[in-house]
Amino acid sequence: MSSTVEDAGVEAPDEEKPVAQGRGHRPALVAACLAVLLLVLGGAGMLFRAHQLRTAPAAGNHALTDTEATSQVTGDVSATLGKVLSYTPQATDVTAQSARELLAGKAAKQYTALFGQVGKRAKEQKLTLTTQVVRAGVTRLTGRQARLLVFLDQTAQRKGKPAGAVAAQLSVTAELRGGTWLITDITAR
Repeated sequence: MSSTVEDAGVEAPDEEKPVAQGRGHRPALVAACLAVLLLVLGGAGMLFRAHQLRTAPAAGNHALTDTEATSQVTGDVSATLGKVLSYTPQATDVTAQSARELLAGKAAKQYTALFGQVGKRAKEQKLTLTTQVVRAGVTRLTGRQARLLVFLDQTAQRKGKPAGAVAAQLSVTAELRGGTWLITDITAR
């Protein structure tokens, strides 16, 4: 009973056959390469998205993040509106002077055209107008320009007659010049 290893159906190791090396490592290598590729692509996608977020118009709006500038523009615009939209029959020239100092651009032109007529009537009718900002909110603040929504109460008093009050709502654009916010556009809403 002499049987050989070949007879039993088992091959004897052949010295000339190369032994397959690393076959078990190939799937692990492919998986590692895919993982690295996914990480690189994911990182590139995230960098691209971060760039989009930083360059979006909303990212440049500092109305909610720069509380100091927001407070300054709100205070300056509120004070300006109180000065240029309030007058007495005896001091319309003071109001006009304030407007020349605190308004610029389109707002200055609009005001000059309107106040020329109002100033004359104020003296004739002995009209006093008092304007008070009730609430002002900055909707957009970018560097040296701001947009605000402003709510006003105005009280008009003619000599010898009861006072009348009205509410007003304005959209205001302001520009920072020389450390002060000047109003450059006013639109009634």
